[in-house]
This record gives sequence, structure tokens and C-alpha cells, in this order.
Amino acid sequence: MNAAEQFKAAIEAGDFAGATALFADDITFHSPVKFKPFEGVEVVRALFGVLQRTFQDFEYVGQYDGGPDGHVLRFRTVVNGKQVDGIDLIQLDADGRIGTFTVMIRPLSALTTVSEAIYAGLVADGVVS
Repeated sequence: MNAAEQFKAAIEAGDFAGATALFADDITFHSPVKFKPFEGVEVVRALFGVLQRTFQDFEYVGQYDGGPDGHVLRFRTVVNGKQVDGIDLIQLDADGRIGTFTVMIRPLSALTTVSEAIYAGLVADGVVS
């Protein structure tokens, strides 16, 4: 089982510590919340703490192969009463760890809701100012 499959299994089991342990130390996380990516494992772990508190009824509903190092996980969740559909694009690094993680969300109204909720959580946790 590769790191992307292990990540999916850990998230589905509610094991966020296990999921984030699969991140490379120099992970780059591209978020729809801001233009500049989050960089480094500590910042990305803090972001996942906010996601864990913000997303309700999170579930992966599809998985697509993007080659040996690229993986796509389709998800559905609820944020502040709005249904959110999205994908996680996961790229493994040379060591087989999660090196790049990109999230895309639809529809626009859901993206706006997610952005506001995540940003508020990041500010509250002192991750961004």
C-alpha cells in the first residue's frame, strides 16, 4: 500500500495523526484558501487540525490512478451546512512520502464557505495572521 492509499485509509479511520505522519518534511500544500502554498510539515499538520474540526461527515467517494506517484481522491463533506465536493491531488516524493498535496473544491459557493471557515480556524490557531 503506497502513502496515498495509507493516507486515505487513515482519514477514513479518523486517524489524523497517522495520516499526517505520511507527509514529507518539506511537503507543499496547495489550498483553495490562499494563493501561496502552505510549506513544511508542521504548518500542514496545523492546517489538517483545522480541517478536522471544520469538515463534517467527510468521506472519500472515489479514487483515480494518476500513475505510480500521482493519486486523485474524490471527497464529499459538509461545512457550515453546505455540501462540498472536491478532490485531493496527491503527489508522492522520491522517498514514497506525500510531497505535494493540492485540494480543489466546487461549487463556488461551497469554496467561499470553506475558505472563510478554514481561514478563521487558521487565524484562531495562530497559523496565519
